[in-house]
Amino acid sequence: MSPDDESLDDEAEELLPVPGVGRAVELNVQFKTAGMRLDQYLVMQFPDFSRSIIQKAIEADSVTVNDLPIKRSTKVRQGDRVRIWLPEPQRTQPAPENIPLEILFEDDYLAVVNKPYNMVVHPARGNWGGTLVNALAFHFQHLSNLNGDYRPGIVHRLDRDTSGVILVAKEEKTHRDLGMQFETRKIFKEYVAITQGVLDRDSDYIEKRIGQHPHDRIKMIASDDEEIGKEACTYYEVQERFRGYTFVRCQPRTGRTHQIRVHLGSVGCPVLADKTYSGRDSFRLSDLVPHLEAGADEVLLQRQALHALRLRFIHPRLKETIAVEAPLPAEFVRTLEALRAHRPIR
Repeated sequence: MSPDDESLDDEAEELLPVPGVGRAVELNVQFKTAGMRLDQYLVMQFPDFSRSIIQKAIEADSVTVNDLPIKRSTKVRQGDRVRIWLPEPQRTQPAPENIPLEILFEDDYLAVVNKPYNMVVHPARGNWGGTLVNALAFHFQHLSNLNGDYRPGIVHRLDRDTSGVILVAKEEKTHRDLGMQFETRKIFKEYVAITQGVLDRDSDYIEKRIGQHPHDRIKMIASDDEEIGKEACTYYEVQERFRGYTFVRCQPRTGRTHQIRVHLGSVGCPVLADKTYSGRDSFRLSDLVPHLEAGADEVLLQRQALHALRLRFIHPRLKETIAVEAPLPAEFVRTLEALRAHRPIR
């Protein structure tokens, strides 16, 4: 999810929720968000509002938990009933945009698409167009509205620069059922990544808590401290090793923000070309072959090397197991071919 701008401009001031004014939205805290600070929880639920707006709303008592006003630092618990008064939307619903989509599976109830990298999943501040939601609104006549006007059909999310399989619900009952499968960890998710650094074990799991970085609100951190973040577990299986790099499959058993990226980085193998956690946003042939002839260099990757490869779930209506796979992106294939040619383990 793209972070919101924390600055409070004149437009944002006008959008400040006021108790009893506008529409009251009620939320029930689920297991995966229990333990979050109230302000962090609400920023995640309403990405079109800045953190400053949410905090001011809490201070103005326009947010209640179980019918009582509480401090923004209070941690929400599973089952808590959170109510916030929101003004009427200042923008229209996301406009349909004719953005090409690769549809991997579709029936009357749901669809699975291959999200390209560099695409935000749903509109938020700074990204009101060009999102997956804009594309979905063009390609599908009906979408579930369970997550509100700005997120029709969206059951789960992928980071902006992560490509691959993503589920879309066309109606509410299917959406609820899929959401429960995610909540109870019954949906199997498999990713592939190319890392900078070599994983020493052929297969293993990384079990470290993930929480907000203390100084950088964009980043997350991995920790063994029980007071930090929430429990998280990622299984991995090495597919290929190269000198200085690894091609690996990952199965996250929890769904924390940036989980795979943070876990791999915590064992010394950050995802290749992941600017947030590795410091670089591209990978070139010259990184593998230092003394290239003039004009021989090329960009192999201009995005983080993380791809949601496979998704397996129980179809809510058909009660059948559905497994969908998104092909490996061309830039992954190109990078792996270069690694095999120039960095094989001899």
